[in-house]
Parts: sequence; structure tokens; C-alpha cells
Amino acid sequence: MLQKAVQNVFVQLSASLNQLTPGQYTQSCSNLFNSTIGQHVRHIIELFQCLTGSYETGKVNYEKRERDAEIENNKELAQDLLKEIYSGLDKPDKDMMLESIYDENSEMILLIKTNYQREVAYNLEHAVHHMALIRVGINEVSGIDLPETYGVAQSTTKFKQACVQ
Repeated sequence: MLQKAVQNVFVQLSASLNQLTPGQYTQSCSNLFNSTIGQHVRHIIELFQCLTGSYETGKVNYEKRERDAEIENNKELAQDLLKEIYSGLDKPDKDMMLESIYDENSEMILLIKTNYQREVAYNLEHAVHHMALIRVGINEVSGIDLPETYGVAQSTTKFKQACVQ
């Protein structure tokens, strides 16, 4: 079920990238504080990569993720990586530890008990959040049409449907 939700979001994201020119993908957007659509896509991809790359050790630290500028400059690479990530997500659930520093004035690493499926769910929600920002960028740089549910949490979509009925 969770993997299907990730697939749906990745299909929406990839379809929107198909409609953008390389220039639109890398164009600074004033509505996004001069970041690009590609930078937001890279961010989504890299968090998923960080999780899947940390599966064996059971320790995930999103702050220490790789940052590859090629992803934000090459939409075809980004689309290939979305497919690769999706195909590698189907792993058994297991306990994991999330490492993070939440206090900017401290170097103390917090260790938080979590599990693989919870982190996939986190990354899915995080992706949807960034897709809402990507939608703002797409509206600034192009005239392409996006599905009504693009960048909208599933819970919000269900709530809106319930209100209509």
C-alpha cells in the first residue's frame, strides 16, 4: 500500500518533469526564493537515497546525505533516479535509528527509534510537501497543467472529497 502511494507520487512528479524544458527545470523561481524546480526534485531524491542507502546499517542521518548538483541540472537523470528509488523501496520493515542534530547551538546527536516503513512514509509526505513548492515553481516558469492533487496530501484530498458530499 505504501509503495503504491510512493509510485503514484513519483509518476505525478515524473510526468510534470516530462513537460518542462531543461531551461524551465533549472530556472530560478522568485516565488521559491530563487531556488529551482530541479533543486526541489534533487532534495526529494536525495532523502529517499539516504534512506535506502542506510537500510543495511539501520542508521539514517538525512543531514549527512550526498548532494549531487547533476540531479538538479538534469531532469532525465532525476527521472531515472525516481524509477531506481521506487524499484528499490520494497524492503522488509525493520527497526532503525534516526540520527539528527536539532539544536543549532549544539553538536549533540539525537538518536530516535524509528523503522524503515515509517521513514518511507516520512519521505513520501516530504516529497508531497516539496511537490507543492514545485507546483508554485511550475506555475511561475510554464503554463503546463497539473493534476488537482499534485502536491496535495492524501488526507487533504480525502477531506475535500468528504466536504463535497
